[in-house]
Amino acid sequence: MSDVMRWRYGETNPIVLPVDSATVIEIGDLVYLDTDDAKPASSQADQGNKAANQGLFHNKFAGVAMQRSRSGDTDPIRVATTGVFEFAAASGTREVGQMLGVDENGGGTALEDQKLDNVGGAHLAVGRCAKRVNPADTRVLVDIVSTVMYGGVQSAITS
Repeated sequence: MSDVMRWRYGETNPIVLPVDSATVIEIGDLVYLDTDDAKPASSQADQGNKAANQGLFHNKFAGVAMQRSRSGDTDPIRVATTGVFEFAAASGTREVGQMLGVDENGGGTALEDQKLDNVGGAHLAVGRCAKRVNPADTRVLVDIVSTVMYGGVQSAITS
């Protein structure tokens, strides 16, 4: 996917992360921290099923790439750790606060770099829906929260 500035509003609280020279990252990619380098979601090794892929990504979620890194580049990139971003999503209706995580490709073998889907818990999420989607649409505004920097999306405490 080509560079797409997905940020819409809110504080981005950026961090700067190194990128290996062989890694390609586009603006707008959801990125995770792999030991000490940023990598796009699709680079994560397949864990065998969608929930396992989403869970591992959630645990290492750094944020959204605000700069690109082409093959051969060695400069670090700026990554937004918070803020509201517009992403492609599986068609559906969504309510404010609904949790969203990275979607899988059609073959079920890798995560998408810039596409989200509904998830069943904070342990799979990278953010929450920031604007009601009804009727069904394939775009969603999501308020992201970096797990690396802020512990990720939190579940509501019930008594």
